[in-house]
Amino acid sequence: MRLSELTTGRATPFSLLPNAPERKAIADALGIVAIKKLKFEGTLTPQGRSDWTLQAKLGATVVQDCVVTLDPVTTRIDEEIARAYMAEIPEIDAAELEMSQDDAIDPLPETLDLAQVMIEALSLALPSYPRSAGADLGKIAVTAPGIAPMSDDDAKPFAGLGALRESLEKKEE
Repeated sequence: MRLSELTTGRATPFSLLPNAPERKAIADALGIVAIKKLKFEGTLTPQGRSDWTLQAKLGATVVQDCVVTLDPVTTRIDEEIARAYMAEIPEIDAAELEMSQDDAIDPLPETLDLAQVMIEALSLALPSYPRSAGADLGKIAVTAPGIAPMSDDDAKPFAGLGALRESLEKKEE
């Protein structure tokens, strides 16, 4: 969408509903198994003379590989998306830069690619470590023959200090 061609007196609604080949291309780009459903709809609302805000809903059903078993995991995603596109973003002239809490402010583009906004929002909403029901990492113990494997308790060097202190206090009494 060319923002300069939109009406500045009212909000402009939009709706993206990618078809099967488009969903397949997006899934491939994101490195996931599949996208069963994908819908991105909302409005672009003018703010002042040149700034715009985007308010949208992202709905998707995605399939990813389980991080433990590699079985397919289906996840439903429903996200509210808010972005602000500003013509002038004040530059920070400081020796130490502090990150703004509002990461939804972007420079005003000449054209706004709503599909790119949708794909970015979807990629941020995907579960980082999808797991199928009952998937467990389990435990592994590898050692040379004749040597006792190291346990989780052995890896905690201060775990036995409390018991040692108690035994020393009992001896003193």
